[in-house]
Amino acid sequence: MLDLSDGRAIYEKVNRLREEKGWTIYKLAEAAGVSKAALYNWREKGSIPSLIVLDSLCGAFEITIIDFLLDGDELMSLTQEQKTLLDELGTLTSSQRKALINLVREFKRKD
Repeated sequence: MLDLSDGRAIYEKVNRLREEKGWTIYKLAEAAGVSKAALYNWREKGSIPSLIVLDSLCGAFEITIIDFLLDGDELMSLTQEQKTLLDELGTLTSSQRKALINLVREFKRKD
């Protein structure tokens, strides 16, 4: 599974998918509805894209965020409940994700 905190690894996968489509960065930016400058800055600085941008990129590639983050073998081993949780996680803001993680950790401490 790709680490969402590793901007360079995420960019490398986006770049690989872009090259598989034969797209330029400009074409990807246009298809995803994001700025070309954002993609270049992301590449150069290794910053982490927001889930909204990542979702837009996945939409351009016609894949889900889960498909993007997981390799085929990992995706096959997930239960439907796990897949649903990952889909829902992708719709949360950064602060909501952090709150959810803290909540899960709190649940684990109480067991």
